[in-house]
Amino acid sequence: MKQVAVIDQRKTTLDDARIAAWLAEDVGPGDITTDAVIGADRGVAARWIAKAEGVVAGLAEARAVLAYLDPDLDWQPCVADGQHVAAGDELVAFSGAARAVLTGERLALNIAQRMSGIATATRGYVDAIADFPARILDTRKTVPGLRDLDKAAVAIGGGTNHRFGLHDLAMIKDNHIAAAGGIAPAVAAVRNQSPEIGVEVEVTSMAELESALAADCDFIMLDNMTPEAMQEAVRHTAGRARLEASGNVSMATITEIAATGVDFISIGALTHSVIAFDISQRVDRL
Repeated sequence: MKQVAVIDQRKTTLDDARIAAWLAEDVGPGDITTDAVIGADRGVAARWIAKAEGVVAGLAEARAVLAYLDPDLDWQPCVADGQHVAAGDELVAFSGAARAVLTGERLALNIAQRMSGIATATRGYVDAIADFPARILDTRKTVPGLRDLDKAAVAIGGGTNHRFGLHDLAMIKDNHIAAAGGIAPAVAAVRNQSPEIGVEVEVTSMAELESALAADCDFIMLDNMTPEAMQEAVRHTAGRARLEASGNVSMATITEIAATGVDFISIGALTHSVIAFDISQRVDRL
């Protein structure tokens, strides 16, 4: 792949306080090794190289980390977030203060490798069901404090962000149903308190599906249903609510699930079982 500098327009949500907290965890009172070995006035030129095939994400966040340590950092991306790369492709070339680059290297790489891993996994699922209208959803199964980055990586990979938290969509699950005395009173309670908020109900059977449809909810989650049961649910629902398949989703099952006609397929593993994308930092001049 020809390596040329590109302009990556994606903005990061990282602010200085957040980066400072992460660096405080990793660096503490100081980078003992780098401060002892590297002179304060030395510069460095380095590159990031992909060591696997996948989808790049997190370059904006990585740059923010290194630029926090060196505001004069020269950062020249060769690819943009969301781009598919092969092993050996150059992702970015940069130069700046050697102490800043070496001290921030691990934090910057950790972020980019995690986000690229999520984006790569997401793209795999999205591509696997490209012939079907279903969309891939993420979940709230994210690392505390990293939800915005995890979900940004899902979106970069072509997935759709579902709930960002408990505040933006009502999700009525089995415990809520038991506490309320049924699906209908649970939906009514949510509608009464927050009429402007969408309502989703988790169901595990056709009887519960019928109750959810009768309660006029917006979304219905088909929890751990077989493909045959999902197909029946799609036929019975007939567009009266949008259906989300959840549970036991893998690359081995995703196509069969999508073929049932559901609207969405949620996959917790996108963010709770991340395989980091391998990126290597190579120093050209120090």
